[in-house]
Amino acid sequence: MAHYPAATWRLLITPPTDGATNMAIDEAILHTVADGVGPPTLRFYQWAPPCLSLGYNQHYTEVDEVACTRLGYTWVRRPTGGRAILHIDELTYSVIAPASDPRVEGGIVESYRRLSSGLLDGLRALGADVFQAQTEKVRNSKKSGVCFDTPSNYEITVRGKKLIGSAQVRRRAMVLQHGTLPLIGDLRRIFACLHVAEPGSNGSDSHQARNVSADLGDWLLERACTLEQALGRSVSFDEAAHALAQGFAATLDLRLESGDLTRNERTLVERLRSERYDSDDWNRRV
Repeated sequence: MAHYPAATWRLLITPPTDGATNMAIDEAILHTVADGVGPPTLRFYQWAPPCLSLGYNQHYTEVDEVACTRLGYTWVRRPTGGRAILHIDELTYSVIAPASDPRVEGGIVESYRRLSSGLLDGLRALGADVFQAQTEKVRNSKKSGVCFDTPSNYEITVRGKKLIGSAQVRRRAMVLQHGTLPLIGDLRRIFACLHVAEPGSNGSDSHQARNVSADLGDWLLERACTLEQALGRSVSFDEAAHALAQGFAATLDLRLESGDLTRNERTLVERLRSERYDSDDWNRRV
């Protein structure tokens, strides 16, 4: 196990909120830490209402906006890369720290490996038989547009199935990594709010689209699972957050101090939400 100089980070467990606000909170923390007026932070959070998030460079036309409205979902573009995630019945974590911190320094893959060790430790404390994926991401021949269909290097798997999907952005000499741990539910629900069609199809045949969606859903279940499926029992958000916090603390030599967003962060969240994450200029930028 790697050893790091002892450090104190803030632990945030924020109330469930909408997707635009959640993304604004993560970015606001990044700026306050970069400005030297906030501590490195480990955050756990939920999404209300459920939200489909797109990766930074994913095209917005992959979202079935009519279906999202009908289902009561919202959608937002993340500041990080990767593909679509439906945030529902899950725990989301974020880590925001200076890129010079030994826990995240170096390349993206190496920092994934270090941070994943904290996730592993926490999940094993819950009883999950988890491992770090150590193969390059395979080519997604199904073109599902979904994050959870294949694990990348050092993402968390159980019995060969992806359990946690993570993504990272580096800005202002800072690292922001966030990731999703599905707790319960049917992972196939994501296909109800995406446009899916056979490659080369114009997608106009609704019967064909339903068939393709069902096929992709079955394919996804062969490659990903929830924590409930991994353990054979359900785990609450609070139980999972506690275990993962303990895993990060023990594995990364951290003292975690529970805290809240500062007044400056809350002001910045409102601005970022309004000007970026709740705006068409951002969400439809690609």
